[in-house]
Amino acid sequence: MTGKERAQFRAMANSLEPEFQIGKGGLTDGVVKQTLDSFNTKELIKIKVLVESAPQSPREFADLLAEKAGCEVIQVIGGVIVLYKKNDELGKAKPKKQVKKKTKPLANVKAKRNAAEKKRADEKREKRDFYAKKRNGR
Repeated sequence: MTGKERAQFRAMANSLEPEFQIGKGGLTDGVVKQTLDSFNTKELIKIKVLVESAPQSPREFADLLAEKAGCEVIQVIGGVIVLYKKNDELGKAKPKKQVKKKTKPLANVKAKRNAAEKKRADEKREKRDFYAKKRNGR
């Protein structure tokens, strides 16, 4: 992964909320499973480590989790870990049912637009004439 790609992922991770927390229990099988489940729906996840009660440092957790889950560590800042795992299935668009839209003929749309413009022009002309008569009537 290049530095530019890593920087883009760090920027995208700013707006993410942590998926879950790692606490005094440390890195259990449940945490690894939860991480893998998160990667089924997302490519980029953020995890919070409770630094005061965790048995290891966040960097150690990140490296172990990356090894077990098969993902890459994007960054570790304080007690926050950002991980990335490419998921090819997320990018594929599912085929959608074609819904036939009722469309209006273009001529009808143009005619309505022209009528509305003519009405606005007439109102503007009437307003101008009204104020002109008012000025001249003084």
